Amino acid sequence: MWNDKTGVRLIKPSKSVVARNFAIEKLEQTGRFVLFLGQVVRYTFKRPVRVRLYLEQMEKIGVDSVPIITLSSLAIGMIFALQMISFLQPFRAEIATGSAVALSMSREFAPVVTTLMLIAKNGSAMAAELGTMKVTEQLDAMETMSVEPIHYLVVPRVIASLVMFPMLTLLANVVGVLGAFLIATGAYELEAATYLAQMFRDLQPTDVYSGLIKAAVMGVIVSTICTYHGLHSLSGARGVGESSTHAVVASSVSILIADYLMATVMMAVMY
Repeated sequence: MWNDKTGVRLIKPSKSVVARNFAIEKLEQTGRFVLFLGQVVRYTFKRPVRVRLYLEQMEKIGVDSVPIITLSSLAIGMIFALQMISFLQPFRAEIATGSAVALSMSREFAPVVTTLMLIAKNGSAMAAELGTMKVTEQLDAMETMSVEPIHYLVVPRVIASLVMFPMLTLLANVVGVLGAFLIATGAYELEAATYLAQMFRDLQPTDVYSGLIKAAVMGVIVSTICTYHGLHSLSGARGVGESSTHAVVASSVSILIADYLMATVMMAVMY
């Protein structure tokens, strides 16, 4: 293959070389991420504990996300109720809609959908904010003042995600079940007392706990991946944009894989 500009013959690497280089690059990235996780754990228990930073991140991740989580969960609950009732009507089992919605929301939909919404809203913002700070050399300035960026910037975001993801998931559970209840009793005129009795009979505390555990784990996964990509952004606006994109994609794929693994374990242990 010839380069038209220089006239120099270029040797195209073989597929085996490309595959080997790709594998080495991914192994290096995995190693750096593992070291990053170790630093996050170490600085989590290191003083001083800056309570103000934790509260600021909890407000940004949790309180500011209430409207979008409420709207999305309400829509999911209502849509799920419509689909379930249309499916169960031929069997005259519409009253089981409440149980199906409550179990599905508690175990799967609430933690996963909440996490995906927070990735779009907060995960990309984490990566972009830290990436901008790196590009503008603010991180270097912090290190010059003996302030560790991981302790000051990453740990508060991780702890805030660990706390707020389960709380928002609990909100999503309540709102989703409420949306399904409104459709079932309003649009389809199901008996409210029987509907609720059936739902609370089938819904167990372990169903709710499992979803909250998933949300907490997913919060840690999302916050660590997004902050890692932010701290490792390349220079320039393009580098910050790419780091945000990679953070969102990696977080989304990771939480889906983690959800499957946790669901497999919980099906064997908790349910």
